[in-house]
Amino acid sequence: MAHVLIRMRWTLLRNSLRGERVYGFATGVVVGVVLAAGTIVVAVLWPSALPVTLAVWLMGWVFGPIFTGGGNETLRPEYFTMIPVTPRRMAAGLLAGAFAGPAPLISLVAFLSMAVYGWRHGFVATLVGLVAAALTLITMVLLSRIVVAAFGLFIRSRVAAVAAAVVTGTLLALAGNGWALVVALGAAQEPTWAELLVRLLPSGWGIAAIEASWPVGLGILAANGLVVALLWMAWAALLDRRVASAARGGVPARRGRPRPFPMVPGARAVAAKELRAWSRDLTRIHLLAVAFSYAVVFVLLPVSLGWWGMAPFAGVIAIVMAAGVSANLYATDGTALWLTLMTPGAERKDVHGRQLAWLLTVGPAAVLLSVAGTAAGGQAWAWPWVLSLLPATLGGAAGLVVLIAVTSLIPATDPHKRGGNPLSTGADESAETGLAWLMLIAVPTTALPATAVVLIQPWAGVPVGVATGALCAWWFGRIACKRLESNGTELLNLMKHGSAPSRAAGGDKASAPDLPRAHKIAIALCYSIAWLPLFPQGLVPLLFKVLGVTDRVWFLALHLPEGWQWPMIIFMISLGLLMYGYAILLPMRYQPAEGEQQDRSVRQPAGT
Repeated sequence: MAHVLIRMRWTLLRNSLRGERVYGFATGVVVGVVLAAGTIVVAVLWPSALPVTLAVWLMGWVFGPIFTGGGNETLRPEYFTMIPVTPRRMAAGLLAGAFAGPAPLISLVAFLSMAVYGWRHGFVATLVGLVAAALTLITMVLLSRIVVAAFGLFIRSRVAAVAAAVVTGTLLALAGNGWALVVALGAAQEPTWAELLVRLLPSGWGIAAIEASWPVGLGILAANGLVVALLWMAWAALLDRRVASAARGGVPARRGRPRPFPMVPGARAVAAKELRAWSRDLTRIHLLAVAFSYAVVFVLLPVSLGWWGMAPFAGVIAIVMAAGVSANLYATDGTALWLTLMTPGAERKDVHGRQLAWLLTVGPAAVLLSVAGTAAGGQAWAWPWVLSLLPATLGGAAGLVVLIAVTSLIPATDPHKRGGNPLSTGADESAETGLAWLMLIAVPTTALPATAVVLIQPWAGVPVGVATGALCAWWFGRIACKRLESNGTELLNLMKHGSAPSRAAGGDKASAPDLPRAHKIAIALCYSIAWLPLFPQGLVPLLFKVLGVTDRVWFLALHLPEGWQWPMIIFMISLGLLMYGYAILLPMRYQPAEGEQQDRSVRQPAGT
C-alpha cells in the first residue's frame, strides 16, 4: 500500500505544477536547498550553533502546519475511508506518502550536517550521525502530521479556533519583533538554559548521541526509535478519530433555537448576513483572531524593554493585518455568489453590505486597542497619530478588501464541502499569501497623506485622515461594484471550476499573461524577498528614527554613520517598493488587450 500512496503523491504533485505554480515551486525548492546548504556550512564553521539551527528546522516542521491553516494535505485521510485497512496500516502508508516530496528530501540534506558534525568525533560518530539524521527526519515528519491531525480535531468550536489563532499570532509576532524579548531576558548574560533547551528538543537528540560514548549514543538512538513508534501509534489513533468524526464543514454546533434573520432591505441585509458569517465561520474567526493577537503581541514585546512607543499603534496594525487575512473575502462564500447574481441590481448592495460588516467587525476592536495602548503607556504625543491613522487605514482597508476580492479572487472550497480540517479552505496558499502581502503594502499607502500632514502639523492630520479614509472606502467600493456587475459571471465560473490555463477550443491562453520564463522567476523572487528591504530594513528603522529609539539591533541603516542613515532607509524602502511594483505591474504590461485577444481568436483557423 505504501508504494501506491507514494506514486499517488508524486502524480498529484506532478500534475499540480501548472502555470505560475511551477515557478513558485522552483523558488521554494531553491530557497530550501540554500538553507540546507547553509546548515551544513554551520556544522563546518560554527559547530556550536548547530543545535540551534536544527531547532529552527524543528520549529518549521511543527509550526508550519499552523501557519498554513492546518497544513496542505495532498493525501487526505478522508479519501481512503472506504478502504478496509487498519488505522495503523493506513498511518504507515500515509507516512510513506508524506516523504514523497521535496521538503523531506531537502530536510534530509540539512540533517546530514549531523554526520559532518560527527566527523569531528571519529568514524563511529559519523555513522551515528547518519542514523540520527534519518531518525530526526522521521520524527519531525511524524510530529508535523500529528499537529495537522490534532489541529483538525481540535478546531471544532469558536473558542478552539481563537485559541489556535492566538498561538499563530504570537509566533508570527515573535518572528517579527522577538528581538526585544531576547534582549530583555538577557540571553547574552546567561545562555545555559537556552543551550539545555535546544539539546532536549528532538532536533538535539542526534547531537547528544554523537557527543556521548558509543553505548550511551546507541541508547539515545534506540530511545529515538521508540519515540518514533509511539508517535506513529498516536498518529494512527488521531487518524481513526478524524475519519470517524462527522465533518461539519467548519460550522460550530449551535445551541438552542436559531435566531430569525432580520428582515431589513438592501445593504443592511447583506451586512447582517456577513456579521453572522464573521461570528460563525471558523475560518473567518480564526483569521481575524490571528490579526488581533498578532497586533497585541507585536506592540507589547518592546514593552519588555520598558518602551511603550508602539502600543498606540496596536489598532492600526490590527486593521492592516485584518485586511491582509480578508483579501480573499468573496472566495470564503464559494459558489453562493450565484444568489447575488440572480437578483437584479444586488451587486452594489452586496459590496456595500460587506464593507459595512467588515467595518463593524474590525473597527470597534481596533479603536479600543488604540485607545487602550495610548492611555496605558501614557503616550500623549501619539493622540494626533492615532486619530489620523485610524480612520485613514480603516476606510482604506474597507475599500481595498472588496476591490481585491473581486479583482484577484483565488478559488476556494465551498464551506459545506470542507474536509476534516475546518480551517483548510482548499485555496492556493502561495497565491493567498501574495494577496495578503499586497494588502499589507496597499493599506498603509492609503494613510500616507495623513502621515505627511501629521509630520507638518499634528492635529491637522485628523480631518485629512477622516477624509482620505472615507474617500478610499467610497472610491474603491465603487470600482468593486462595477467590477462585480460586469464580471460577476466570470467570478462565479472561477469559483466553481477554478482557473483554466487554456481555452477549450484552440488552446490559446485566455487571460494569463505570456511572460518569459526569466520574468516569471524574477516575479516569484520579488514576492519572496521584497518584504525584507521594505519592512525590517526600511519602515522599521524609519519609525525608530522618528520616535528617537537608539537601539540599532539588526537594522543596517542604524549601524551606518549619522549622515548615511536616512539615505539608506530611503534606499531600502524604494528597493522594496520597486520589487513589489515589478512583480505587480509587469504581468499587466504583458497582458494582451481584449481586442487583441478577440482578433487572435478570429484569426485562429478552424480545426487547429
